[in-house]
Amino acid sequence: MADEQPSIEKKIESLKDSFSRLSPEEKIQYLLKLGRSLPLLPDKLKIPTNKVAGCQSILYLASRLDDGKIIFCACADALLSAGLAALLISVYSDELPQTILNTPPNFLVDCGILSTLTPSRSNGLAHIHQRMKADALKFLVSSKMSGTQSSVILK
Repeated sequence: MADEQPSIEKKIESLKDSFSRLSPEEKIQYLLKLGRSLPLLPDKLKIPTNKVAGCQSILYLASRLDDGKIIFCACADALLSAGLAALLISVYSDELPQTILNTPPNFLVDCGILSTLTPSRSNGLAHIHQRMKADALKFLVSSKMSGTQSSVILK
């Protein structure tokens, strides 16, 4: 049976296609829309260890390993920060830890997103990505040590 999930390359190409047609103002509006589309994060996951340091706003990023793939979820008190998290989640969620570690966010430049952000927002975006990579590494090490790729939740 073929994998029904798009590959990370297809997700990136789709994102680049979506952003390529937008003006800088429209890119910000699209990011805000993405932020509004994030599913609610359960309060039990809004804990200090899930808080992403270095973000301008309060942003929580939680992850779990499900059948060897990482699922990310997030929430933020600022809509733009939520949108930036949603953007990265749209690419990196439901991917293998190795894929996350081996796929740098070069698409952010190709999409013209970085040029529309203030330096502090760009810094926050980098911190979100770093946290995703750190979680991927933890899951990779954990699964190698236990010899399993079952469901695991990082807290």
